Amino acid sequence: MLAAARGLLLDNGALGALVALIAALTLLSGDFLTTDNLLNVGVQAAVTAILAFGVTFVVVSAGIDLSVGSVAALSATVLAWSATTEGLPVWLAVLLALGTGAACGLVSGALVAYGRLPPFIATLAMLSVGRGLALVLADGSPIGFPSSVSGLGDTLGGWLPVPVLVMAAAGLLTAVVLGRTFLGRGLYAIGGNEEAARLSGLPVRRQKAAVYALSGLFAAVAGIVLAARLDTAQPTAGQGYELDAIAAVVIGGASLSGGVGTASGTLVGALILAVLRNGLNLLSVSAFWQQVVIGAVIALAVLLDTARRRAGAPAPVPGAGGTSERASPGGRGARAARYAIAAVLVAAVMGGTALWRDDGSGGRTTVGMSLSTLNNTFFVQLRAGAQAEAKARGVDLTVTDAQNDASQQANQLQNFTSGGKSSIIVNPVDSDAASPAVRSAITADIPVVAVDRAVSKAKVASLVASDNVSGGKQAARALAERLGGEGRVVVLQGTAGTSASRERGAGFAAGIKAYPGIEVLARQPADFDRAKGLDVMTNLLQAHDDIDAVFAENDEMALGATKALGSRARSIPVVGFDGTPDALKAVKAGTLYASVAQQPRELGKLALRQALTATDDKKTEAVVKVPVKVVTGRNVGDFS
Repeated sequence: MLAAARGLLLDNGALGALVALIAALTLLSGDFLTTDNLLNVGVQAAVTAILAFGVTFVVVSAGIDLSVGSVAALSATVLAWSATTEGLPVWLAVLLALGTGAACGLVSGALVAYGRLPPFIATLAMLSVGRGLALVLADGSPIGFPSSVSGLGDTLGGWLPVPVLVMAAAGLLTAVVLGRTFLGRGLYAIGGNEEAARLSGLPVRRQKAAVYALSGLFAAVAGIVLAARLDTAQPTAGQGYELDAIAAVVIGGASLSGGVGTASGTLVGALILAVLRNGLNLLSVSAFWQQVVIGAVIALAVLLDTARRRAGAPAPVPGAGGTSERASPGGRGARAARYAIAAVLVAAVMGGTALWRDDGSGGRTTVGMSLSTLNNTFFVQLRAGAQAEAKARGVDLTVTDAQNDASQQANQLQNFTSGGKSSIIVNPVDSDAASPAVRSAITADIPVVAVDRAVSKAKVASLVASDNVSGGKQAARALAERLGGEGRVVVLQGTAGTSASRERGAGFAAGIKAYPGIEVLARQPADFDRAKGLDVMTNLLQAHDDIDAVFAENDEMALGATKALGSRARSIPVVGFDGTPDALKAVKAGTLYASVAQQPRELGKLALRQALTATDDKKTEAVVKVPVKVVTGRNVGDFS
């Protein structure tokens, strides 16, 4: 038995890494080896795995597909737009979404096969086109998903997640195509030696075009599943997912040079990424260190697999399910027996570590906090306020960074729920998309407090926030008074689709209407980023040299704008939003006219206090408002 398991793990380096990772996390975390959490891991792996199955076809043929994340977002947006905005029947909207994904893939494939573009360039172009079309179609905002399709994000019988079933079906289809069809066999031949495949009579160009269309179709399925989980179609969803999909394929033993790869290996690669992210959340590893650890594990897994192959272990062959045995009845029987023995051994290891484990929680109160991003000074300060309050009260606080990805935030909230946190604080990437995961936590009797942004369709214990709409109106009034009621203004918008950008922009637009002498020349997104604020403002100055003022929906973009204006920043007033330390310094120096201060540290402190109050089953305030105030050179001394 041990020899059989050893042979299986040596022949499948990724599987060995997954087993070791599961055993380690079972030992380190008392919350990992539970039915709810393991199903949670499956749900979190589903979207990446479905994308990766499509990418597996491309990689086996010695290609690459960087567009799958954008195609997934575009397909889901097409479904939601056609069903809700245009009123098409849902079944027709689903077919249209699937056709959109396949069409995008077919275009990429045609560019590669017939246009002779390198796959990297062709799919990079489709990445940009797909994302742009999704944003145009949705006008930069999430679109509600049809309820009849949202069931794909639910469970069967109250416990079996539908995304896991879709993942299993996609994996089975991939295995059949690769191992039992003419197309699959041809892909291995093309990836191994394209010229030899052509001389052998294979229709290389047609098959290469078809394989990208297949990848696009799988991306569309992944996008629909993702949108169903979030109850909304997010035009910004799936950013960076193409890298996860490629990583899963490579970790699973496929070669980027082509000719090698299996569906089972890809599934293992996707599970490794999901288990790793889940485990790091449960172990309260810093959000910044999580990125370092995940990158290191990906590199290590591939290095170990490369070393294994150099040592003489055979590579997977088509139809062999990831081992070197021939597809003979005896070989298949021996392989099945080895898998069964290995499964028994893995179960024994997991059970043993579960018995050995000591969770060491000591009955302390544990709070999970999911922030939309930590790549922004405002949210770093919000975290600091919560951490200071947690330290003072002896509370274990785990903070995660959603990186402005609604799906990643949903995963983090599910990890907090399965990890049995006493309470949860969430700063939603999007108010609608956070709703399903928040409702799941509330159903599990875990109180949830929203901070800075509300959660739609969920009864949170408390909302601790500044009024973004009111702040936008105050910014409009401050600029109008500075300009004397007349002038030309440009607006730098935040990340498309985020509630903060929508609310601040709506408040400014409503406030500026009171001053008919002020004209808004342009509104351009700069994604809440200082560097993008600099670039966008530089471009706007080329088109509009007569700008009189600037409103930026956060301080980072405002500071980028002042950099672009240079010495003109003292005569062209720029108003930001958040009241960050850098912005207050700029206000004091006179390079930034004003900032709408939100007191993020106070937001963090009050959010943690409300979470602890809810944990103790005491009555919380439904809404806790932290006052906002326009800070200018006249009153900047009153703020720290």
